[in-house]
This record gives sequence, C-alpha cells and structure tokens, in this order.
Amino acid sequence: MNEFAEMVLRLALAGVLGGVIGAEREYRGKVAGTRTHLLVALGSALMLLVSRYGFSDPGDSGRVAAQIVSGIGFIGAGAIMVDRQSVHGLTTAAGIWVAAGIGMATAAGLYGLAIATTILALIGLEVFGIILSNDRRRRRDKGEQNEMSNG
Repeated sequence: MNEFAEMVLRLALAGVLGGVIGAEREYRGKVAGTRTHLLVALGSALMLLVSRYGFSDPGDSGRVAAQIVSGIGFIGAGAIMVDRQSVHGLTTAAGIWVAAGIGMATAAGLYGLAIATTILALIGLEVFGIILSNDRRRRRDKGEQNEMSNG
C-alpha cells in the first residue's frame, strides 16, 4: 500500500472509531455526539500525520501529541457544566479526550491499540453506566422508604 493510501486508511479508521464512541454518547442524549467525537479523532489523527509526514524536517511528533492533549482539554472544558451542587459533562469531556487519543494511536499506526481502546471505552460507558444507574436507583428507593417510615 502506498504512503497516501495508508494515511487515508489511518484517518478513516480514526473517524470511524471516534464516531462509534460518539454514537454511544448521542444515544444517551449527551451534547457531544457522533460528529463531535468523529471530528476530534479525525482532527487529532490529521495533526499527528501532518507533523510526521508534512514537513521536510518532521521534528518531534511527541510535541504535537502533547499539544493535541492540551488543546482537547479546552474543548472538554466547554462540555463541562457546573450547576449549583452538581457537575454535568465530565464523562462527555473524557470521551472527547479518549477520542483524541484514539485518533493519535491510529495516526501512529497502532490500529490494535486504537480498536482495543474503543472497545474498552464502550465497555466503560455501557457496563459501568448500567451498574451506576442500578446503584442510584437502589439508593433513591432506599431514601424514599426511609422518608415514608419517618414521615
């Protein structure tokens, strides 16, 4: 496979994997969904590819990767909302951050790592989401029972 086709494959895989995480967030009704996660993964992959192959002196791709992580922090901060005593959007912000990492892994040719990270992220979002939801429901029900017995 020629170099251009390999780079396009890396970009496409980054977009698909980021989009899969975003689809889960969109399904849950979160503000950052498929398009956001796809673009974050695609953009981070593109920036890393450009840093490695776009210049006659490629320099240190690690610096670009570090700047991607910092820049994504600003995007993630925009997804976090504080409302009196509760905080919303932390998981979405973390998902955006992971999508950037998946994009960078894909750009570096670490396909297995990118796919494994996507699977682990989905497991974390789904399985732990179910566990935490059940735990919250149990605590709420227990609190209602206590109020009824005290009231």
